[in-house]
Amino acid sequence: MTDTPAAPTQAEHTSNSVTYSLVEQTAIITVDDGKANALSHDTLGGIELALDRVESDGALAVVIAGRDGKFSAGFDLAVMTSGPEQARELLGRGAELGIRIFEFSRPVVLAVTGHALAMGGILLCCADIRIGAEGPYKLGLNEVRIGMPVPAFAAEVCRDRLSPRFFTQAIQLAHVHSPQEALQAGFLDEVVEPDQVVDRAIQVATQLGETLHAGPFRMTRTTLRGALAQQLREVLAEDLLIFSVEQ
Repeated sequence: MTDTPAAPTQAEHTSNSVTYSLVEQTAIITVDDGKANALSHDTLGGIELALDRVESDGALAVVIAGRDGKFSAGFDLAVMTSGPEQARELLGRGAELGIRIFEFSRPVVLAVTGHALAMGGILLCCADIRIGAEGPYKLGLNEVRIGMPVPAFAAEVCRDRLSPRFFTQAIQLAHVHSPQEALQAGFLDEVVEPDQVVDRAIQVATQLGETLHAGPFRMTRTTLRGALAQQLREVLAEDLLIFSVEQ
């Protein structure tokens, strides 16, 4: 006997780049756009629909996984640099998804299969457990390096999860972390070999789903994160009023 998780079942596409499946009572959301896993409207919509399915199916926990070598490169730069209005629209939608994950009613485990930058790095701070891949991968918020300000909502959710001694380096100075640095900073909880990331994330999520009581989990989630989630939405509204992209 081994601890290898069962193969996913009931697989279906919720968008061109997002697949939803179940392994017993653990939901698996896989993002694969064939490229850098940029967060486009198509991808964000697919994840939103998949999270709806998690709730309607009564899954006990959820895994969000990237493609080999790439978890997410962040927002689609073609949209973010096409104009302030388009940038605000995509930022708002991505931020609302991050906040939804942050206060989601089930445990959320990320299978961080490779690079996770910009909004991809922000999502790392929204989930409960982050399993990362060992290797030459880059993780963090590189916004200031690529000509964008870090939104206030992103700074606050990262402040909640990152080690204080790494916070300024990670956010203000846009340091790009290796997986081991990301583990120390608080972007990751565990680093394993690349071919083990998804299986390990499923294993962790399944254990959480089986051992945590759903009602107390939801109540404690509200106790721990409800006030901050409300604050994040308030600062997001301010972000969207002033957000601009340096061309």
